[in-house]
Amino acid sequence: MKLPFFIARRYLFAKKSHNIINIVSLISVVGVGVGAMALIIVLSVFNGFEKLILSLFDAFNPDIEITVNEGKSFRMSDISVEEIKNIPGVLYIGEIIEESAMISYRNRQHLVKMRGVSNDYFNITGIDTMIVEGDIILEEGNRDYILLGQGVAYMLNSSIHDIRNFHTIYVPKRGRQAVINPAQAFNASSNFASGVFGIQSEFDMEYIIVPIRLARSLLEYDEEITSLFISLEPNANHSRIQKSITNIVGDKYVVKNRLQQQDFLYKIMRSEKWAIYLILSFILLIAAFNVVGSLTMLVIEKSKDVRTLWFLGADKKLLKRIFLIEGILISIGGAFIGLLLGALFCWIQMEFGVISLYSEGSFIIEAYPVAMNFTDFILVSATVIIIGVVTSLFPVKNISALVSKKS
Repeated sequence: MKLPFFIARRYLFAKKSHNIINIVSLISVVGVGVGAMALIIVLSVFNGFEKLILSLFDAFNPDIEITVNEGKSFRMSDISVEEIKNIPGVLYIGEIIEESAMISYRNRQHLVKMRGVSNDYFNITGIDTMIVEGDIILEEGNRDYILLGQGVAYMLNSSIHDIRNFHTIYVPKRGRQAVINPAQAFNASSNFASGVFGIQSEFDMEYIIVPIRLARSLLEYDEEITSLFISLEPNANHSRIQKSITNIVGDKYVVKNRLQQQDFLYKIMRSEKWAIYLILSFILLIAAFNVVGSLTMLVIEKSKDVRTLWFLGADKKLLKRIFLIEGILISIGGAFIGLLLGALFCWIQMEFGVISLYSEGSFIIEAYPVAMNFTDFILVSATVIIIGVVTSLFPVKNISALVSKKS
């Protein structure tokens, strides 16, 4: 293996008799490098957006969520909550009641998801950092307040400073009741809004947050809840704790981590990332065909060397390996340069935000987010090397014909 590598390295750096070969070789390295750089930059940008979107969901979703497998609600007494609290790494456990409702303000109405939360909810989630207007006040003595999603507030044209008009929540009464007046089929509560939160459009257009006692009153619940939210210590082993909780609650309940709570969105982001990877890999494959041209011309130029090695006892396998290694070295050189430049570009974007997001209105970030993963560098390197080997096989086949012709 040392001899083919030694000769291939000499061919790579030695001056060629025809300047066009040097130019084509340089174009091959640049083409592979640009393709590798584009791959690592795009994958890193996707990582950045993925990290950003998941962080937004983290502000609304807990580390672990427990829901019932069948039905809508369950009782706290049905679960060994104390046993869950004693699991190392568990910080807070909060009760949640979530149900569809209608909210009205003045002459406007909007369908929402009402989330009734216990006092530990703000310790479990990061929604307190997402308040865009007002304060986080849900209970003040016997008075209940609500938090509106930014989209809900927009649809209602609502103002948290309006002390003359309430926000009224309507929830259908439990059971089937024959009523003459449709209004009697709903439980209603009129409350002031204390604040507005802005997380992500999907949440902002759907959710309002209310005290759990208000949710129980509207839904005519006693001890029932729809889910348990659990917060874990920062360095806790999430998978181990999730497995321990699953063993405690049994098959009647579903225990989900953060990603599983947004499983559909996460799969979409993953599939989009892989689709872009395949498209750019195909473009890289096209760019790598410059290697074919470079090696073909090199094989023709070194025909005398090939004949000499053949007469000295080199077999076809050795001769093919020389030029195959030559193509791999071109690919590795291009990959190294591309990954280095891609990493440099990503670092500059992470530190200085050179390329901004151009969008109307305000956005949560000003520049494209970037997050570099070591596995992406391994993936891109492997992709470039595989493409380099595949494209190098075509001109190497000409060695057999060349040797046969010279013999």
